[in-house]
Amino acid sequence: MAAGAWRNYRKSAILILVSAIHVVFYADADGTPALEWLSKLPDRAYAKGLVRIERLSELGHELRRPEADTLRNGIYELRWRLGHVNYRLLYFFHGRAAVVLAQGLTKEDQVPSRDIDLAIARRGAYLKDPEKHSHYEGLK
Repeated sequence: MAAGAWRNYRKSAILILVSAIHVVFYADADGTPALEWLSKLPDRAYAKGLVRIERLSELGHELRRPEADTLRNGIYELRWRLGHVNYRLLYFFHGRAAVVLAQGLTKEDQVPSRDIDLAIARRGAYLKDPEKHSHYEGLK
């Protein structure tokens, strides 16, 4: 392998090692809201959502617009669009995990404040007891 190619390979390998993130879904006594919401989406919307979740897992903090964006108070949104509907998963980073807290769909370009406030409240509950509020089961 040529020196230049090896240097590029090493940079890519380091980026992959540094960026690998575990995606965890917030859970409470009523279930796993975001995961249950995802499972009810139309097939095409669900498939696009899975691609975004995989990209979040691969890229972590490096994932940018149009796939992800920062909202406020450490809450991020994972974004995808199908037709005139914007789908969103709200999450935050906790160590090497991206914790998906809330979900929603809207025809507007902005996430409603009530959805962000719900995500902030769930983050507080998660941080008090991460094991109680973690769901690790994979997606289908």
